[in-house]
Amino acid sequence: MTSTAAIPAAPAPRGALRALLPALAAHRMMALRTLLAALAEHASLAALVTLAAHTVGTALLAGAPPGPGTVAVLVALVAVRALATWREMDLSHDLAYRVLALLRVRAFDGLARSAPARVAGRRSGDLAATAMADVEALEFFYAHTTAQLLASTAVFASGGMVLAAVEPWLLAAVVPAALLLVGAALLEGRGRAARGARTRGAAARLSADTVDTVDGLRELLGFGALGRRRALLAARGRELGRAQRAEAGWEAAASALREAVVVGAVLAVVAVTAHAVTSGQLAGPWAPAAMALALSVLAPVADSAQALAQAAGLRAAAARVGAAVRAPALAPPPASPVPVPDGPLGLRLRDVRFGYGGRAVLDGLDLTVPAGQTLALVGASGAGKSTCAHLLARLWDPESGTVELLPGRGAALDLRQLADADLRRAVAVVGQDAPLFHGTLADNLRLAAPDATDAEVADVARRTGVERVAEGLPDGLESLVGERGATLSGGQRARVALARALLGAPRVLVLDEATAHLDTASEAELAAALADGAGTRTTVVIAHRPATIRRADRVAVLADGRVAEHGTWAELTARNGALHRLLDRG
Repeated sequence: MTSTAAIPAAPAPRGALRALLPALAAHRMMALRTLLAALAEHASLAALVTLAAHTVGTALLAGAPPGPGTVAVLVALVAVRALATWREMDLSHDLAYRVLALLRVRAFDGLARSAPARVAGRRSGDLAATAMADVEALEFFYAHTTAQLLASTAVFASGGMVLAAVEPWLLAAVVPAALLLVGAALLEGRGRAARGARTRGAAARLSADTVDTVDGLRELLGFGALGRRRALLAARGRELGRAQRAEAGWEAAASALREAVVVGAVLAVVAVTAHAVTSGQLAGPWAPAAMALALSVLAPVADSAQALAQAAGLRAAAARVGAAVRAPALAPPPASPVPVPDGPLGLRLRDVRFGYGGRAVLDGLDLTVPAGQTLALVGASGAGKSTCAHLLARLWDPESGTVELLPGRGAALDLRQLADADLRRAVAVVGQDAPLFHGTLADNLRLAAPDATDAEVADVARRTGVERVAEGLPDGLESLVGERGATLSGGQRARVALARALLGAPRVLVLDEATAHLDTASEAELAAALADGAGTRTTVVIAHRPATIRRADRVAVLADGRVAEHGTWAELTARNGALHRLLDRG
């Protein structure tokens, strides 16, 4: 399990939601249809209640029943209102979920593009909260805010013009209420954003701790720490509950305030209408119609103000998603990729400098591995061995210097010149904790070579001992391995990870403590599998076991960010140098 600092709950910037509006551009026509449906919904309601009020007023005051035409129009408006309401709900949610699907992909791409820097120190539950829960929370924004705001503004403007023509004082009664509703929603936006940030932060912490607990359940049970972990999860749940109750309490108060403003507007409309009727400025049958119109154009404004206020609480989620979507690439793709030539490839790190947060790990490193050779890269903890592996995989780019592939013919190829797909086919990196995915054993092997035949999968499984792992499973290579390979031991997962890399037939193979989970006999077995084809494959082995180091053609010892010693095992152990001191400490 991993631990990190608490996720900050600082309010997100005000533009966080606006920054995600361009996601609608991919669905312009559906967004337009949603807007039109919302307009039809609000306009038909305003027309319906206005005509109905006029009809009732005429019947009561003039004693004239509604004619067939009026009844037909009322029925038609009811039908239009029902159809428009259904259509708006259908379209708005369809649009929202299409946009969310796009945002999830973009957020994942951003996290992948900026890894490992932007995910370093972040727990998997926190990342999952961004990629899933935060994106899901934005459904309200896309489904209930954007089209509603535009539609209610249009209906209020057009209805206001009619009110101004009928009785200007009615407009004076409605406009202040509308301004109060919208202004209050905007003014309370900062507080809502802060409360939303606390809720999103609490939810992310609960998600991260829950995932950590599930991942480490075996260790928690083994060390009797499950009770303490349950107490932590309970505390996280209470923290989230308090944040949610605070949001709900403020929402209840804001809702009551909006209702009070609307009631005040109703009283003002009644007073203005009564004065207009008694002064003869408004005919009796038009009085209820004018009141109905005034209130029907105010109702969408009240709904939009509520939606606007609720959307402000989503700023934290929008900021987290937006940061993931816009994450810069640590290893940007080349403008004009250079193809990788066929044949064996060597490696060269030339005057490489690299550090984490200002701390230099590699400082002028020079290292060359000729094609077809196996190099053991050794050094004390923190010497930069894994950093070299990350640079060879181009998870990072060096601050200065170059990391190059050396073809048999032609000029050296800077990794920054290569398309990512070409680099992945040429260079494979297997780490100590290479992850497996929920799926079959064969599926996990084929990640490196999706088009591999069953015979090729069976062959690599035989050579690496994965075949014996499969024999102990109920369905052989078609057995499910569980989330992160939970049904397999650490040594079995190491075999699968190495077999997966070999199935892809890389010309450069980097093993970063990949056999650390294996016993000596199993490691020797995998070394024999690696020896098959070693003459055409360049291999860098990061290891600390003397038996592993001894099998390499040459050994390079890292110290102080550079190669302190380089040579064969026999040469380096014969002198009292860096390797000798390292082995003595081990």
